[in-house]
Amino acid sequence: MAIEKKYSQMIESELRQEIADLLEKARKASQLGYVNEYAVLERKAIMAQAYLVDPSQFVPGEVYRIEGDPGVFFQVDYLKGRFAWGYRMGGDKFAEALPISMLKSLKEGK
Repeated sequence: MAIEKKYSQMIESELRQEIADLLEKARKASQLGYVNEYAVLERKAIMAQAYLVDPSQFVPGEVYRIEGDPGVFFQVDYLKGRFAWGYRMGGDKFAEALPISMLKSLKEGK
């Protein structure tokens, strides 16, 4: 049995292959109706994608769109590792952390 590497130890090509494998497994789980397994695999792929994103492009105090959640915006308070801590705009100021791969600049368009 091969020892699995942490995402932080993988090179870009390994991350891209891992993401492709996870998304394929998620697609199969969805087709078979395994909703929980699909959700877990999708979240793992999002986490792996976070290691392909440069954290320095996220600025505390800036507002970003949340990918997969149209019309919802997230204000970043600070970064810790591959997570942006902050809160969703327009709701309770409930602090939460999102993987940086889920955040898109408002300047990138819709």
